[in-house]
Amino acid sequence: MPIGQVTRGTTGTNRLRRIDRWIASHPAFRHAADPLVVDLGYGASATTPLELHHRLARIRPDVEVVGIEIEPSRVALASLSAVPGVSFRLGGFEVPLAPADERAGRRPAVIRALNVLRQYDESEVAESWALMTSRLAPGGVLVEGTCNEVGRVASWVDVTAEGPQTFTASLRLASLESPSIVAERLPKALIHHNVEGEPVHAFLRDLDRHWRYNAGLAVYSPVQRWVATVSALRDEGWPVLHGRSRWRLGEITVPWRAVAPLS
Repeated sequence: MPIGQVTRGTTGTNRLRRIDRWIASHPAFRHAADPLVVDLGYGASATTPLELHHRLARIRPDVEVVGIEIEPSRVALASLSAVPGVSFRLGGFEVPLAPADERAGRRPAVIRALNVLRQYDESEVAESWALMTSRLAPGGVLVEGTCNEVGRVASWVDVTAEGPQTFTASLRLASLESPSIVAERLPKALIHHNVEGEPVHAFLRDLDRHWRYNAGLAVYSPVQRWVATVSALRDEGWPVLHGRSRWRLGEITVPWRAVAPLS
């Protein structure tokens, strides 16, 4: 039996574009011997697996995307939209592949699980992460997180067999009033820890503070304001990863240890 709960199934065109872009640049995907990618819990239509394949195929034409859903009617509907390189299966956190793939020992290089754990209790997150990462190929990654309905506010955690590695927030800068808007879309492992005394609360507080301080740069562009904000946060001591090429996309990534819950 599939492991998990049926989600609301909310989906939409371009909703997961920020996460697709992240996966397309990820070493776990780019350097995979077998670029098999799973879109777990894709929702009520085939939109997000098809978009994911389209974007990843620009980097690896040999990519294969498998959409997995726990609701049989959604799998039946999505299967009508299957194209070469994109297929659909019934399943949950156990991440089942086609029998032939299972026999051949294939494992996903990447599992994307967006807006899936949001409805679960926080106590269920670690077990779900462990089950999904147990299905990954060596060196593979689980990208698990949440975004808003139009994909302009998103955050996610990169999780490997060794546990959570990084936390990323990604925001549409053109309409951004305050970076802490991402608090509404934190991954389940963090969303209840955005309180005084917790690292993720301090992170968002400092991000907001530097965003306000650099408000004057908005006359040049929100991108320049954001880059200055992230740079200042790094200079202040936060272990911000990557560089301007990623920051300019509205992203900020830190090691998981920097925001991990204290309790």
